Amino acid sequence: MGVDDSQALQRAPSLAQTLAREASERIGARIAADIEPFIALRRDIHRHPELAFQEHRTSALVAERLRDWGYEVTTGIAGTGVVGTLRRGSGGAGGSGGKRLGLRADMDALPITEATGLPYASVHGGVMHACGHDGHTTALLTAAHYLARHGDFDGTLQLIFQPAEEMGGGAQRMIDDGLFERFPVDAVFGLHNWPCVSAGHLGCVSGPAMASVDQAQIIVRGKGGHGAQPHETVDPIVVSAQLISALQTVVARNVDPLDMGVVTVGSIHGGFAANVIPDSVELQLTARAFRPEVREVLRQRVPALARAQAESFGATAEVNYRLGYPAVLNHEGETAFAREVALEALGADKVEAGFRPRTASEDFAYMLQARPGSYLFIGNGDSAPLHSPRYDFNDAVLAPAATYWSRLVERYLA
Repeated sequence: MGVDDSQALQRAPSLAQTLAREASERIGARIAADIEPFIALRRDIHRHPELAFQEHRTSALVAERLRDWGYEVTTGIAGTGVVGTLRRGSGGAGGSGGKRLGLRADMDALPITEATGLPYASVHGGVMHACGHDGHTTALLTAAHYLARHGDFDGTLQLIFQPAEEMGGGAQRMIDDGLFERFPVDAVFGLHNWPCVSAGHLGCVSGPAMASVDQAQIIVRGKGGHGAQPHETVDPIVVSAQLISALQTVVARNVDPLDMGVVTVGSIHGGFAANVIPDSVELQLTARAFRPEVREVLRQRVPALARAQAESFGATAEVNYRLGYPAVLNHEGETAFAREVALEALGADKVEAGFRPRTASEDFAYMLQARPGSYLFIGNGDSAPLHSPRYDFNDAVLAPAATYWSRLVERYLA
């Protein structure tokens, strides 16, 4: 055998790889053949969005579908959460054998007025699915339908439909309500769409995948007066202007340049007239980090700097610093497995190379603190950004997302 022949054999897929790819193609074909009713379902959910812990219609719809397909369904977890359980093989008929896998989708919408002009746009003023949770819920239901009819696995599947991801802390509420004690899993996975990544392409990140998010309210108190006599005042607007610039030095000079930190002042309110210096100014800011150590630096330095900066002008600063979601920290082994499945299920050309962490936040972080797992990203194509009034989930993503979930289940619960 020549060198070229030997190299060709090394490059050729193994029998196991070929069979895995063929199995994935069969899953994809079956899901694609049945996708139209699920597109209609996604648009129905989009048309009827519900805010955190108010997902009563969506929860009932999810529970009804799962029951129809033969799942054991539990409702009312953290109020409106739903878990559908499907057992096969050693996990079936009341047995507890085999591995146990959890897949999670979020259900809540956002307090945003929709501006898409779509025929299935929100019927509820000031509420819309601007983050794609309608698509996440439907993609998991699409996989649930396939797995109930054709799923070839051994063990227990727990499908987790979570309320209140959008700053409602629904994941932690479900955990506090006994989620993983009542519905044990060996690993848990989640998936979020991402605009401006090719539709249906999957991204995997080991370690920090999304940032922690904290918020602070800073009230700078000075002494108001007439704008023509600033020497008789302590101007909180001037203090705030200096403070906003100074806050950027927290990341620039207190955080290791090889780490990530973000301090953003997103709101400033003070004063009511051009010629009047107010008594106080209010600032609202967000702080983000990937590493807990950096998060702690921001938590300490932002209030300290605000108070010191205000004092240097003869003013005071009251700081209310509120911790939000921790960083999403993906587990190495589960992420490597997730990527391996993606290569099988979607093909190497649809697995994003060098996919980078996102500085947005996600309460799936709490589930990853409680159990091993990984949080993945699937491209939404050329769409408006998340949380935009013009955003819409791309229906072309439903079939590849459901195919991926289905293959992940069959591989993990092999």
